[in-house]
Amino acid sequence: MNAQKDMEKAAAPAEKAGYAARLDIDYPEQLNRLTTFFRLFTIIPIGIILGLLTNSGQKVTNTVVLNQAGHIVETTRDTAGGLLVGIPVAVALMILFVQRYPRWWFDFQRELVRFSNRVGAYALLLTDQYPSTVDEQAVHLEIDYPDVEKDLKRGMPLVKWFLAIPHYLFLAVLVVGAVFAVIIAWFAILFTGRYPESLFNYVVGVMRWGLRVNAYATLLVTDEYPPFSLD
Repeated sequence: MNAQKDMEKAAAPAEKAGYAARLDIDYPEQLNRLTTFFRLFTIIPIGIILGLLTNSGQKVTNTVVLNQAGHIVETTRDTAGGLLVGIPVAVALMILFVQRYPRWWFDFQRELVRFSNRVGAYALLLTDQYPSTVDEQAVHLEIDYPDVEKDLKRGMPLVKWFLAIPHYLFLAVLVVGAVFAVIIAWFAILFTGRYPESLFNYVVGVMRWGLRVNAYATLLVTDEYPPFSLD
């Protein structure tokens, strides 16, 4: 076990640039008007793949309907939850009880976040590149692997969700603004083939803000409180 801990520490970056989670998206000089017009349809296949990944696993809820005689006439079985809930809970328990963050758990979550952000960038019209499940493309996302014993306190996973509430309130307002920004950008692209740069920077900034909050409260890779900033 000690040898595995040493390997995980060796894999951690020696220096960290800025916040533990960073996002940048290349600004496109020209965008395709046709694919932009049909984006709600072209996003469907890759959206299904992302949904299958994030909703795998299950939390079962059974519903039973009885008739007047007390006999079962209908049963339904709903599933929900999955990796987005299961892994963060498991990571929180590992940090709390043994101060470890298994590297392969981190790598999986990082790649899933990268993929979801590529899908998000495509859905928000920030790029014409159809989201790859592997390649970085125009979306550059980095998350630092933590030195758990040095950088993370045992009890913090229990309260981070609460401490992040102010960020969620700000993000709720910012996301509404981003929706309007994307609608305006959609019309702008159709007429000019370009994404207004100010709107582009705003939408990317909201994504960046959300990533930092996710890194703090869900991915649990840092105890440093996220800045209230789009930059």
